[in-house]
Amino acid sequence: MEEVVIIAKGRVQGVFFRAGCRAKASELNLSGYAKNLDNGDVEVLIQGSRHAIDKFVDWIRVGPEGAKVENIMVTSAKPEETFTGFKIL
Repeated sequence: MEEVVIIAKGRVQGVFFRAGCRAKASELNLSGYAKNLDNGDVEVLIQGSRHAIDKFVDWIRVGPEGAKVENIMVTSAKPEETFTGFKIL
């Protein structure tokens, strides 16, 4: 299992971005969470296979309809906690 943390910048709050992340994570059998940050960005922690994570990262570069992703930062991390399912925080 691998883990990445993604920070999405742009119009990513108030456009069902976190719900879109949950749906895509479920489709790809990934676990983790998405949460709004005070500065308007969204943080997504995702765990699963490298192949599925790569597909998720490709999707998040565009995001759901209504979002305008301007930039993402992807950081690989060593899993300190194993998540079950995907949560919106």
